[in-house]
Parts: sequence; structure tokens; C-alpha cells
Amino acid sequence: MITIETALRILKDDHNFREVIKAGHYHFNASGKSFTKLSYDSRTCDGETLFFVKGANFKKAFLDKAVEQGLTYYVSEVDYEVAIPVILVNDIKQAMSLIAMAFYDRPQDKLKLIGFTGTKGKTTAAYFAYHILKENHKPAMLSTMQTTLDGEHFFKSELTTPESLDLFAMMAQAVANGMTHLIMEVSSQAYLVKRVYGLTFDVGIFLNISPDHIGPIEHPTFEDYFYHKRQLLENARYTIVNQGMAHFDLLKEQVQEKPHAFYGKGSDNAVTDSQALSFTLTGSLAGTYSLQLLGDFNQENAVAAALACHKLGASQAAIQAGIAKTTVPGRMEILTATNGARIFVDYAHNGISLESLISVVEPHHQGRISLIIGSTGNKAESRRKDFADVINAHPQLAVILTADDPNREDPAAIAQEIASHITRPVTIEVDREKAIQLGVSQLHQPEDALIIAGKGADAFQIVNGQRVAYPGDAQVARTYLH
Repeated sequence: MITIETALRILKDDHNFREVIKAGHYHFNASGKSFTKLSYDSRTCDGETLFFVKGANFKKAFLDKAVEQGLTYYVSEVDYEVAIPVILVNDIKQAMSLIAMAFYDRPQDKLKLIGFTGTKGKTTAAYFAYHILKENHKPAMLSTMQTTLDGEHFFKSELTTPESLDLFAMMAQAVANGMTHLIMEVSSQAYLVKRVYGLTFDVGIFLNISPDHIGPIEHPTFEDYFYHKRQLLENARYTIVNQGMAHFDLLKEQVQEKPHAFYGKGSDNAVTDSQALSFTLTGSLAGTYSLQLLGDFNQENAVAAALACHKLGASQAAIQAGIAKTTVPGRMEILTATNGARIFVDYAHNGISLESLISVVEPHHQGRISLIIGSTGNKAESRRKDFADVINAHPQLAVILTADDPNREDPAAIAQEIASHITRPVTIEVDREKAIQLGVSQLHQPEDALIIAGKGADAFQIVNGQRVAYPGDAQVARTYLH
């Protein structure tokens, strides 16, 4: 519960309060009211709800309907001149986050918070941290792939970092479930649209950076994308940064005045003797670690998670055990045909992660290597040329372009756009299941391989703004595998 007096005090302390207005009357006396619900969905409102108006597509008709359902107050940047009072603010997203914190009794203070950011690897690093902490603690996890608030039940999140009202509700549920830690993927969008405004992480980890999420509805430039990624380091008590990443000098300067650690090439916490499924680490956690995920980048993700968990109380024995147990749905899942050929299913969904994936597969397969890939619609348009550039750098790949969350765009047009940047013929099959069937049918020899990139374990396709059921890449591949 939260009283209107408390909500107004929070807004004033944040310099985000303008006025309370009722039917054109300023200085309206807003006192004595309390709320037992918070919502940004007008369909869920009643007399106990404090409603937040957000989104470019919001319509006054939504508010009128909520008033009919008993709504008594709303918070907005605009006065819609309805019959109930409006609490006017300058920034609705800041208001949502800070009021949600208070409403849910600051659940972040009852958990140890780990936040991972980076262009790639956030989900894998989060899973490493989750399995490490599971050894001796009770971690909850908010991940692109799966979310768990009790360590037993898992569900798919719609956003990498949930909207603030949902985020703090989830935190409160994790506290109620007896969880001790919370591991989060923190997207650049989370800071751009202030889903984590006012939140401080115990440990913030920056994995890497490369151009991504640049487009009309995301970040206008790489500088803007990188700036919002860096906000995690500004809002963490302890920071961990990959010394081998691009633009490291800028991040080094940013964190030098606060407690921090570096890992990766050239740092005190570096991987040596890197094998397919094991590595040796120098530094404070020096030793040998086994893991189930291929690739140097996954070893670096494991190191980042290890340092974060160690900072929050995990022993080296727990770290070694947790890393060894970690698998990630849709991340480097490997299926094997009866003739020995392999299928690699991975969430790689931007140029740099695709390059890393192909580079892991190629040394182990000397036969035909096929790649199935598409690109999302209505966002991250720059990925299309990035994918083509990677494909051009690997001329031996047989390429099948298909649909990957086309949303409101024509998947065939997206595929044609990717193909326009590729310097050799490719196959286009926009039906993703048929594309996978075609790819599997081309596995003739033990040395052959098929890479299915982009969707990972997602059991849906986003079409016209809706999630349409889809079996998942691995399940489809199994259907045709023999």
C-alpha cells in the first residue's frame, strides 16, 4: 500500500512533481487517499489503483474506461481533463520506478543484486552466476531466456529488463519466496526508458560492446547505445569490466574512483590454457575450471560471473561446481545426427555473436557447414548488413535466410535486404520450419554441420505485434533429425 501523501513526497524529492489538478482546478487538496495497486494497464484499474499513463500510443478512451471501472487518481505527463484528479509529473518513467520501490517496501534492500550488461553474453553470464549461487544460496534470476523468482518455477519474460512496476513486484515476490540474491540482465533500453531508475546494484558487470540496437525506435547512434550501457557502472557499488573489450580505456576511467575488478586479456584475472571444455584462471580465483559450453567467449562469461559471485560470498569450490553444471537453453545446444553430423542451436542474434558462433563451429567440422539465419522486423535494422558482412567473411558457408520475429515487416523483404549485401547466392525460405527441414536434409557426412542462429529456445515468433506459437529451433530440428 502507498498513500497519496507518500507518493507526492517521493515525486517532490525527485524534483518530478508539477501539480495535482481536478477538472481544471489547480491546488486540488489531495489527501487521505491510499492505494493497494499500481498499474500501467487501464484494463486492470479499479478504485484501489494508482494508474500511470505511459506510452506514445496511449488514448484518452483508455482512461475514460478506467474511470468507469472506478479509477480515482492517475499519474501522467499530460492532463487528459477527465473527471478524476491527475498528478502531473515531468517524467512518468521516473515516477513509476520510485513509487514502485516504495509501494513494494524497497525489496532491493533485502536482496544482493547482480546486473550484467553488454552486447552479447548477458544471458550466459547470468546463468553461470545463477548456478554458482545455487550451490550455497537462494538466487532469483531475471533473464532474456527464463525468469525464476523461487528457483523452481521458470517462465519467459517479455522484456530483457521488465518495466519498473513489474520489476519491483518480481523483486518483492523473490523476497517473499526467501531468495537471497537476484541476478539480472540489464539492457541499454532499461536505462534509456528508465525501467531501473533509482536502483543501485551491488555488483555491475560490463561484458563487451559492439554496435547493436541502433534504429528509429531504439538508439539513434552507437554513442547513445554505449552511453546507456555505461549507466550500469554508475549505479553499482562494485564494478567488473572486461579489459579485453572495445573502448576499455573509457570504462577504466569511469570506474577508477569506485571499487572494481578487471578480467580478460591483459588483466590479473585472465584465462590461460583454454581448452574446448576447460580453462585455467589466474588471479584471486586461480585454478582450473570445467564447463559444458564451447567457445572462448563463454569462458570469459564464466570468469565475469565467478568474480561477481565471489564478491557476494560464493566460495571457489561453489564457483567451480556451478560453472561445471551450467547449461543455457538455446545457447550452443548441440544435436547429433545418427551419421555423426551436428546441429548447433544458438541465440546469436547480432553480427559479433554470429561471428563468435561460426568461429567456434568451423574448427571442428571440415565438411559442409550450413547456416540458417534471419533478422528481426521493426528494430535493430543495422543487424541485416552486419549478418551479411559476417557471411561474406566465411565464403564456405551455405546460407539459408528465413524469418526471425518479422513483426510488422514482410519476412521475405527482410531476407532480400540481407541477401542484397551478400556477395554470393543464398537460399531464401521464409517458413522457418521448412528452412530447418532443408538444412537438416543437407547433413550427409559426419563432418557436416548445421548452425541455426537467432531464436535459440524461443517458442514463439513475433508477427504483427503478437507472439505466435512456434515449437523452437531445437524441437523442429529433432523432428527431422535421423
